[in-house]
Amino acid sequence: MKTKNITFKLTFFAAWLLTISFFGCKPDDFQKLDERNWSLVWSDEFDAAAGTLPDAAKWAFDLGTGEGGWGNAELQNYINNPENISLDGEGNLVITALRNGNGFTSARIKTQGLFAQKYGRFEARLITPYGPGLWPAFWMLGENILTSPWPQCGEIDIMELRGQEPHIISGTIHGPGYSGGNPITKQYALVNNRFDADYHIYAVEWDENKIDFFVDDFLYQRIERNDPPGEWVYDQPFFMILNVAVGGNYVGFPTSETPFPQKMVVDYVRVYKEVK
Repeated sequence: MKTKNITFKLTFFAAWLLTISFFGCKPDDFQKLDERNWSLVWSDEFDAAAGTLPDAAKWAFDLGTGEGGWGNAELQNYINNPENISLDGEGNLVITALRNGNGFTSARIKTQGLFAQKYGRFEARLITPYGPGLWPAFWMLGENILTSPWPQCGEIDIMELRGQEPHIISGTIHGPGYSGGNPITKQYALVNNRFDADYHIYAVEWDENKIDFFVDDFLYQRIERNDPPGEWVYDQPFFMILNVAVGGNYVGFPTSETPFPQKMVVDYVRVYKEVK
């Protein structure tokens, strides 16, 4: 019986090795990306003194509560006070969501009117906040939003996170026919870790045929030109947005388990263009 067990184990191990040789080392074609020569065209490293507001030559503010809570029933009032948004003197931008009695304040900045680009690599290195009802995001809107209102202008969500699920982020696009609660989206989850525990790099690489979504240079989603059920509206410049929302349709209300203040710490934002 003992000899038979050893023989069976050896046979099984040999078969397992053979299987691995055929299938286990098969290249992941999805990760085989075209070689690109990226050239940095815009960046903010957030290197100014502590307490400084973001560079006004690069960032503008969205202020107030927005119509309908910015269209999402959000609860926060966006302001431009240093207590809600400022540089920390250590090379980071910090966006802080605060509870003020029954209300909430936070900040939302954008490059609208200052910088927009069609195609390229857009990335940010940051630490997310956490807690039920918190909604940090790094995203983009079509520059033509003033003449072609959302969703016709298009939206690319490079990273958004539900604070009650701090180990999961989503990459999403919204456009005509696939917006609101019916976008094209995919989640990426960490195993035995959380996005608020350390810095991670969130990026898209975007061209005329596709939009690739990355976490720490791992490609987890590709959306190709023919994938949307409606019009492809991503052949125009987009501007960037960074914000921390509180509440809203996407995340629900904060609870007694939501700790405040909560901070999104941004090490840098960089934009590249392909040099052909």
